[in-house]
Amino acid sequence: MLKLILTRRSIREWNSKPVSDVEIRHLLEAAMNAPSAMNEQAWQFIILRGEVLEKVNAVNSNTPKGAPVAILVCQDIKAEKAVGCSSQDCAAAVENILLAAHAAGLGAVWTAVFKTNFKSLRQILNFPEDIHPFAIVPIGHPTGPVPQVESRFDATKVHVQAW
Repeated sequence: MLKLILTRRSIREWNSKPVSDVEIRHLLEAAMNAPSAMNEQAWQFIILRGEVLEKVNAVNSNTPKGAPVAILVCQDIKAEKAVGCSSQDCAAAVENILLAAHAAGLGAVWTAVFKTNFKSLRQILNFPEDIHPFAIVPIGHPTGPVPQVESRFDATKVHVQAW
C-alpha cells in the first residue's frame, strides 16, 4: 500500500482513450469510503464529460484540458453535522479518487475551484446554493509513463512532543 502512495503523481496529459463507467464507479466508491467527520459524508459528485466538461474548464481555467472525464467534488453544506468539516471530508474523498485512479492505471490531478467561479459553475451545472464546488479531478489514461521520483519524506519537518 505504501508503494501506491509513494508512486502516485499528478498527471496533466491524457490520451483520447475513454474512461469507462465502471472505472468511474470504482473511483466514486473509493471517494465515498473516505474518512468523514461524524460520518456526515457531506459530499456530492458531478461527472463531467464532453461539452459540459469543456464549459467547466473554460470557467475554471486552472484545470488542465484534454481529460476525457472529470469528477467535480462538491461540499454539501446541508449535510454537515460538524460545521465547517465538509472541506475535510471532500479533501479525503479527492485523495481517495487520486489513489484509486493511480491503482487502476489512470492518471488524475487535483485542481482547485475558486469561489469566484461558483456562480458561473452553478449556471452551467444547475446545482443548488447549498452545494459548494470543492475540486475538479480530471481523469484519463496518461500519455506516457508516470514520473518516478524519490520519497518526499523530510525528517526536518517532524517534531516530537513540541517544536
